[in-house]
Amino acid sequence: MAHAPRRMDVTGSALVRLLGRLAEAGAPASNQVFPERLSQWLGWADAISLHAALGGAGVPAAATPGPAAPSPVVRALADESRRLHASLRQAIDTPPAGDAADDAGEPAAVPDFAPLRRLYRSRQQAMEAAIGPLRARLRQALAAQSAAGARLAEVDAVMTQVLAPQERRLLATVPGLLEPRLRRLAASQADAGPAAWRPLFRQELQAVLRAELDIRFQPVLGLLAALGVKQAFEHD
Repeated sequence: MAHAPRRMDVTGSALVRLLGRLAEAGAPASNQVFPERLSQWLGWADAISLHAALGGAGVPAAATPGPAAPSPVVRALADESRRLHASLRQAIDTPPAGDAADDAGEPAAVPDFAPLRRLYRSRQQAMEAAIGPLRARLRQALAAQSAAGARLAEVDAVMTQVLAPQERRLLATVPGLLEPRLRRLAASQADAGPAAWRPLFRQELQAVLRAELDIRFQPVLGLLAALGVKQAFEHD
């Protein structure tokens, strides 16, 4: 007798939990642990590069103490990271021009998700275009700090090469997950029209984008921590 896939409560990052709630469904349980999933994404060339980055001569921690205080270069990068996060978050929280006017239109039987999909993807592209170069500069600063820092920067570079295509592919599916939510929300308030459901959905879309921004900034926080900077960004 065939059994339906076992489902479980959604756990993990804020983005995953939020998408699970908006989808009004649990997530299918996975029997794979992270190393097994990672091995499926690694090609042989990637595996060689990662092995080389991880297999260098170890550097005793006592021989490479961290700086007593972050250097001016590191402090500048920390300030840049904070400004960039604030700028990207402000862009997420700012409604696009003409968005309020759309709410005043005639009730739509079938909401058009295309403009919102374009908006979401434009925000994703802005995040990717800005965070990637910042992460590269952080790696350069870390590599210049010590031999151990250089190894860690090399590992981050390899992992970026391996995981960036997978991250891009997975995050590109997020707008498609939001479209059914828009249709359900519009149907539940069909009599009131877009003036009722569009603001609600806009808030949900912004919440998802903010959660995605936090995920994209996690490697930046890790590199800053390795550089001796305890950084915190605004989040929900």
